[in-house]
Amino acid sequence: MIHTRGLTRSFRAKGETVEAVRGLNFDVEAGSVVAFLGPNGAGKTTSLRMLTTLLPPTSGTAVVAGHDVLTAPSCVRNRIGYLGQGNSAGSNFRVSDELITQGRAYGLSRAKSRARAEHLLTALELEDLTKRTVGTLSGGQRRRLDIAMALVHEPELLFLDEPTTGLDPHSRANIWEHVLRLHKELGTTILFTTHYLEEADLWAQRVMVVDHGRVIADAPPEKLKADLAGDRITLGTADRADAERAAELARALPTVHDVTADDTEVRVRTPHGDVQLPVLLRNMEAVGVRALTARLTRPTLDDVFLSLTGRTLRESADAAGPTTTHDGA
Repeated sequence: MIHTRGLTRSFRAKGETVEAVRGLNFDVEAGSVVAFLGPNGAGKTTSLRMLTTLLPPTSGTAVVAGHDVLTAPSCVRNRIGYLGQGNSAGSNFRVSDELITQGRAYGLSRAKSRARAEHLLTALELEDLTKRTVGTLSGGQRRRLDIAMALVHEPELLFLDEPTTGLDPHSRANIWEHVLRLHKELGTTILFTTHYLEEADLWAQRVMVVDHGRVIADAPPEKLKADLAGDRITLGTADRADAERAAELARALPTVHDVTADDTEVRVRTPHGDVQLPVLLRNMEAVGVRALTARLTRPTLDDVFLSLTGRTLRESADAAGPTTTHDGA
């Protein structure tokens, strides 16, 4: 559904060349749900704007939904849906009118546009708001309307650029419930960005991490967490001597990435904590070292991000400034 090779985009800013995207090479299979993650300024939105024909590449190629973004942009636009970071619908227009007009803009007949609008309004639980003006909707309601606007022409591929930023947790879960139900019903391919890593962890079949305009990791979330972060084993012992002996035993285990001992506590990082923990406890018992406490912690995608970039994605988002929180689902 997406095929890029050597895709770049550079800008001139204050007399200097800024390389926002530096040679993207990736493919996205039809019907998949893919998260495109990275810190602010990593090139995510620029990449999406190139893939949706809103911004021409400086070099390289991109074929989206079977068409080249440079030579056949109108064909690409007919087959994709795009939800940007801003709102799509005009504040002073009625909800139903905006959807019908969007369908007409994509070449649907008036009857087909009306039918699609009614279907999406029902699917996204907006049917009671059809006569309301967009400006009177809550943040969550407007975001669901934005999704309907992106889906009215039944696109094969849907781009979502931070679809839930600024929404409360209930509204975020509500948005994803609707998106994934529509994905299941229509088989739509989804490529999305988000600063909420739990969304990528829960919903994405594959995660691409981009930094400084390049993809630096690309795998299913479970594999990224196992390979790049690993499970955390934390053991409490009676004294420093026991802690150091337990650390020696831990270092002797296979696939252990990192072991540290601090006073009476030992911390171990391994991709197979559920397997290694009972082995380590048995080995400790065999040499007379007793664990007073034992804790196994599963990694998160933020641990992966920290391992790859040296900072968490939340730190990156906070550095960019606060976001406005909207109420309502």
